[in-house]
Amino acid sequence: MIHDTLQKIEARLAASPTLSGENREALEDLLRELRLEIDNLKGDRAEEAESIAAFTEASAREALREQQDQDLLDLSINGLQRSVRHFEASHPKLTQVVNGICQQLSNLGI
Repeated sequence: MIHDTLQKIEARLAASPTLSGENREALEDLLRELRLEIDNLKGDRAEEAESIAAFTEASAREALREQQDQDLLDLSINGLQRSVRHFEASHPKLTQVVNGICQQLSNLGI
């Protein structure tokens, strides 16, 4: 499930007409890091990882829409940030990567 979600996000990035090559590459790099961190999760953290993947997909979808709905984007990014807070102590690298994705989207003016 998580890997399917990451593939969907990667496909959205590849198809987005609104991203510059540099921004697309930065987000793709962050997604590769996210994939590595998720692959390192074990056991009961899988459900939390699913939540992070789902909110990441929703955030990317809302951020890359041609006609954005700021309320939906804010909700998806807030959900992503909340789902990651549970990982801060036990998975600091995962938290760093997801925060990087949020920052990159913010830097795009999203």
